[in-house]
Amino acid sequence: MSQPPRSHRAHRGERNGDNRHYRDSHDDRRPSPDRSSSRPPYYPREADSPPKHAREAPRVEHQQSKCTYICSRRGIVLICSVLTNSLVLICVVAAQMVTSGMSSAAGLGGFNINSNFNLQGTELQKVRELDMQYSQMRAPGIYGGIAFSLTLGVLSLLFVVSGTKPPHMMSKKLLYGALVFQALGAAAYVVAVGLYLHFIIGVNATDVCQQRERLYARNGYTWMSCNVSGADAAVALFGLITAILYTAGTVLTIRTIRGVRRYLQERKDRSRPRPMRAEITSV
Repeated sequence: MSQPPRSHRAHRGERNGDNRHYRDSHDDRRPSPDRSSSRPPYYPREADSPPKHAREAPRVEHQQSKCTYICSRRGIVLICSVLTNSLVLICVVAAQMVTSGMSSAAGLGGFNINSNFNLQGTELQKVRELDMQYSQMRAPGIYGGIAFSLTLGVLSLLFVVSGTKPPHMMSKKLLYGALVFQALGAAAYVVAVGLYLHFIIGVNATDVCQQRERLYARNGYTWMSCNVSGADAAVALFGLITAILYTAGTVLTIRTIRGVRRYLQERKDRSRPRPMRAEITSV
């Protein structure tokens, strides 16, 4: 009577043993911590390809590159030199208008000479003649200043526009041309300011200017003097500022050229094939 429970118990033991054997076999298939740590982690294939926004990032940078390279330090200095050249041009024209005399301004239709001038008869005719002579004497300095500032301003603007590419992609002739232009422009502006002031002082020291000053002062117009006017001083001031800007641009262009040389040399060294190492054989 005791055999059936034993057989039932043995049968249940065998079934439990099979279950344990099944769990042990599955545990053996699972990777152990030691094995998983030695294997490299698995990454899906989608991680190899960059996401869509990462592929589009260089395109956005390429679209903003023009403004980026124009607004570099070298480009900003050139832009400032364009503005100072414009100020020099404006001050040269203003100096001519201020020192030309009231009779010349009246001829432009600004006001009626008969109602605003106390001069009459021979004095009025004498003032007109002196104003005409004085304007003709100042004409070389005025026209020379206009042509000089306008030429350098336009050339500076052309170099600004041409700087829309990275320095290593620009032509070497363009970089060296900008270097020579700014170096010569700095020296030329210093010389031009000295010549302009020397010319204006020489014209103001003539008898024509002295007679004009006495005639205007006799009738209460003391502002028409033979000293250097404020507009002429502004021409000299902005001219010297432009020379300083060209000097700074020359230094920055030299640094840019050196950086381009260094970059091209490093890229050439990276692209050069490396020599194969000789195998060491033991005897």
